[in-house]
Amino acid sequence: MTTKKLELATIGGGCFWCIEAVFQEVAGVEKVVSGYTGGNAPGKPTYREVCSGLTGHAEVIQISFDPQVISYDDLLVIFMTSHDPTTMNRQGADVGSQYRSVIYYHNEEQKKIAEEVVKQIAPYYEDEIVTEISPIGAFFEAEEYHQDYYKNNQTQGYCSAVITPKLTKLRKMHADKLKKAAS
Repeated sequence: MTTKKLELATIGGGCFWCIEAVFQEVAGVEKVVSGYTGGNAPGKPTYREVCSGLTGHAEVIQISFDPQVISYDDLLVIFMTSHDPTTMNRQGADVGSQYRSVIYYHNEEQKKIAEEVVKQIAPYYEDEIVTEISPIGAFFEAEEYHQDYYKNNQTQGYCSAVITPKLTKLRKMHADKLKKAAS
């Protein structure tokens, strides 16, 4: 009996509720944790502190995935096509550096793959891609009520207006990469 060797991917592209919901549907994704990273404020940040824009942290998700099922490249392609990587510090109505488009790499191989995926995706966008590619620092898990947010709040206004359309787009563009129950 072989044990799965999971890898980590950490990305941010607007509100973590949105990207969490997207990646929970992707085959090979074992776990998605909403959190914060990329800042320089001392101690564990709170949602309120991160939303102030003063901590330097971004809202991110940390994905535990099985590379035998989904490659890091494929995860990044899904990420780059499930948010707008051309808007600086903004996704829709969410504005501020905490909503920046960012890929935090865990090793040099992930850094190279991220740079290559951004280069390959760039011609599909009219505007320049502004996605930051940075080394991962300390990751702080967000408060419990942020975890599985869409699953627990689908009828909430933000979820139905913003997240549900993202999931519809995901299901059309990446149907072959989704868990069978999600499609």
